[in-house]
Amino acid sequence: MATEDYGEGLRPGERSPGRYAASAIASRGREFSEPECPTRSPFQRDRDRIIHSTPFRRLLHKTQVFVFHEGDHYRTRLTHTLEVAQIARTIARQLRLDEDLAEALALAHDLGHPPFGHAGERALDRIMADFGGYDHNAQSLKVVMRLERKYCGFDGLNLTWESLEGLAKHNGPIGDAGSSPVAKVAQLLEAWRSLELDQYASAEAQVAALADDIAYVSHDTDDGLRARLLNLSDLKGAALIGPVAGQVLANVKDGEAPRAIYEITRAIITQMVSDCVSETRGRLADLKPGSPDDIRAAGLPVVAFSSSVGGAIGDLKGFLFERVYRHRKVMRVMEGAEQVVADLFQRYLDEPSLLPEPWQEFVARSDERGLGRLVGDFVAGMTDRMAMAEHRRLFDVSPDLR
Repeated sequence: MATEDYGEGLRPGERSPGRYAASAIASRGREFSEPECPTRSPFQRDRDRIIHSTPFRRLLHKTQVFVFHEGDHYRTRLTHTLEVAQIARTIARQLRLDEDLAEALALAHDLGHPPFGHAGERALDRIMADFGGYDHNAQSLKVVMRLERKYCGFDGLNLTWESLEGLAKHNGPIGDAGSSPVAKVAQLLEAWRSLELDQYASAEAQVAALADDIAYVSHDTDDGLRARLLNLSDLKGAALIGPVAGQVLANVKDGEAPRAIYEITRAIITQMVSDCVSETRGRLADLKPGSPDDIRAAGLPVVAFSSSVGGAIGDLKGFLFERVYRHRKVMRVMEGAEQVVADLFQRYLDEPSLLPEPWQEFVARSDERGLGRLVGDFVAGMTDRMAMAEHRRLFDVSPDLR
């Protein structure tokens, strides 16, 4: 296979999938048989079903780092998702992969996030320990397989096998299938077809995972600066950003800090995308895959950063963890958010009659464990503002998340 099959010489805007790209024509199909769409490929159809779903719309009012009412210009879980999808398409195009599948996986990867982001996830995982815990990746799979109920004839979105596989394994193979939350949810598929959890996912799924890293380390830095949890001068010693920040700040004029923030953000995104494309082309050339299954059976990630950039991204994540995610202002809000989520879960568990009418039919046929999972599904589906409104309705005192 020629080197150019891995993207070498591909001009911006060109499309020419390699033989190792996932193919909608050769898709392994859907759980429930449906007529093909006359105007869209199966992966385009998956993407559109995700965009038109209720949980996708709810991402607008779910936390990325800052709760929605803290400011109009911070990223929400929805704007983060759109940024991931844009980066995923760019990388997929350069690597001659299926852009539509990469985009669909990027758009769906956070559908399982509860209100208040990782704070809500921590609260649910802790309070649901007796009911199997909580994992947002497993919940994303559950949302698209069963929880979205809008189509006649089946629950869920009835996505293709490739989309389900990508959601389950975009972070790599599932090790211990007996204890992994993702594996437990994937057992829903066993009556249909295995997701081959011991193998890597498609290259498109691997692209979506790295696009998520690129988006959140760059844009959480941006939000941290705009929230004044970071100063521009703090970035000079930060991994990956430091050299870029030094160069930009040396040329910025007084009063142009917003421009400097944007210049730094776009420069590091370009750097990470370019590194990912270059490293992946080299790995593809070494592996010489002739089909998507060769990617799955490679035994290591095929889409990757170079060791130097990957290490720098890890250091940048550590910097953001200490300076932004664990900043006292953020932690104060997130501690209150965890209380809101835990309070709501316990109240609905104690009084399931408080759940909305459409949920009552499931309450009636649930045992104790099933009720715990059901309440978890309901709370996880809430937006930040719905959770806050419900807490004010059900409790005399609610935390002030500011």
